[in-house]
Amino acid sequence: MYRFLLSVCLLATSGLASANCADLAKGFGDVVPNRADAVNIVGQDFDAVLERGFITFAVYEDFAPYSWEEGAKAKGIDIEIAKVIAKEMGVEAKFNFFMSAENVDADFRNQVSRGPLVNGEVSNVMMHAPYNKDLQCRNEFVVLGGQYFNETLATAYQKDVFPDGAPTTPYYRFHKVGVENDTISAFYLDNFNGGMLTKNVVHYPDHQAAFDGLVKREVDALMGVKGKLEYLDQSDDIEVESPPLVNFSLNEWTIGIAVNFRYREIFYTVDGIIADMVKDGRMAKIFEEYDVSYAGPDY
Repeated sequence: MYRFLLSVCLLATSGLASANCADLAKGFGDVVPNRADAVNIVGQDFDAVLERGFITFAVYEDFAPYSWEEGAKAKGIDIEIAKVIAKEMGVEAKFNFFMSAENVDADFRNQVSRGPLVNGEVSNVMMHAPYNKDLQCRNEFVVLGGQYFNETLATAYQKDVFPDGAPTTPYYRFHKVGVENDTISAFYLDNFNGGMLTKNVVHYPDHQAAFDGLVKREVDALMGVKGKLEYLDQSDDIEVESPPLVNFSLNEWTIGIAVNFRYREIFYTVDGIIADMVKDGRMAKIFEEYDVSYAGPDY
């Protein structure tokens, strides 16, 4: 999913990140498809969901603290949010765990609008969908919304190495820093000031491996997604903060849901439930249960 952020960063470097719908679409029909052209109808409408008694959610696999499985039990922040949504609708929540594709556009196609090539099955709602105007314009067969929190990049660091607080980027000229492969953090550090930090950037397959490297002191700091780092941080010797990033502005993004464009009633219902959860504090409480600090969405 975070490959989306990497693609946004690449767009920004080419001067395209500020594009709006008028720039990305030639006409109204490019953004809102003609239903008569939508021959392959997939998914279920609101009444069908209520009649069968359950709603399906697409969630990323092995994506703690947001969604993962322990045995046959689904766990995580996105799982708990989905359960509240289903309960409010009077149906059961069922989960389709999936592995992220090459980018989030492919995730939308596979999980919401078209279905994977193997069986064509889609889910009613996709959780943890980045909310972005340009992304919406590119993906006309899904509706994005239901924003439920703002995610940000952060730094986990050894407190005895940096007693004055989280290191800023120039510190990595002298200290090794870990990152997960193919993430926005890796892109930023590898390309900072013409690659001057490359020799001190250590790549890991995922956040867990990178955090293990920090605990073992293979690196002095680790840059990644704040929610993931906070969830992994079980050590009194390590702190997680969000220091300013030099020459970088894509360090925060909004997360919400994606629904097939044909089923607006499902979208509006879920969007309304999420908005109520944000307002009455239930959303923040779910994040607190997973030791993740909550930042409300920017509407």
